[in-house]
Amino acid sequence: MARVAIVTGGTRGIGEAISLALKEKGVTVAANYAGNDARAKEFSDRTGIKVFKWDVSSFEACAAGVAAVEADLGPVDIVVNNAGITRDGTLLKMSYADWKEVIDTNLGGCFNMAKATFAGMKDRKFGRFVNIGSINGQAGQYGQVNYAAAKSGIHGFTKALAQEGARFGITVNAIAPGYIDTDMVAAVPAEVLAKIVAKIPVGRLGQAHEIARGVTFLCSEDGAFITGSTLSINGGQHMY
Repeated sequence: MARVAIVTGGTRGIGEAISLALKEKGVTVAANYAGNDARAKEFSDRTGIKVFKWDVSSFEACAAGVAAVEADLGPVDIVVNNAGITRDGTLLKMSYADWKEVIDTNLGGCFNMAKATFAGMKDRKFGRFVNIGSINGQAGQYGQVNYAAAKSGIHGFTKALAQEGARFGITVNAIAPGYIDTDMVAAVPAEVLAKIVAKIPVGRLGQAHEIARGVTFLCSEDGAFITGSTLSINGGQHMY
């Protein structure tokens, strides 16, 4: 029987590429989304991947969403915590609501999804978590104290949960993308984007499928001895 995966934020951008890559590997994918019904329907009609709507920042919604996926597709073996938002601004201009919304979605979503799926993985002695962090969680970024804190928190969350899951056959890893050619990056002013690309040693933006390849490897049997790691996919922009 095919493994079942949930990809949060799985209908567009990096999440879409991950959903498609896992499907190509024979995984049964449930793509979570938060609000764009028309985009989710178009994605599902085009790819044949089922979509499920819930807000990952809500503990209760994650529990109910996972239950709905399992009732439809079977026990969840793989969780890719990709859903994320930005509410950029310097600290002096950032509202508490902007801080809390980003933390609750980007970092809280990882906790909520793990709580909803970890016990079942433990019982079945198999599980894969891949948490999508960010280069800005590693290096920091001006005007993103909320986003950088959440993504940095994901890297710590990954290392701690990996220690809890290892003896049960559950691996927990993170991927820290650099600047990827998605709608979010496309919204950056051209002159700013040019400066960003100039700092990337390979001389270009990354592609969503390059992140997805890393995810599929970590979710495979070939990745079974890798846990607690953060894979940086950033074209050499930040090395440590």
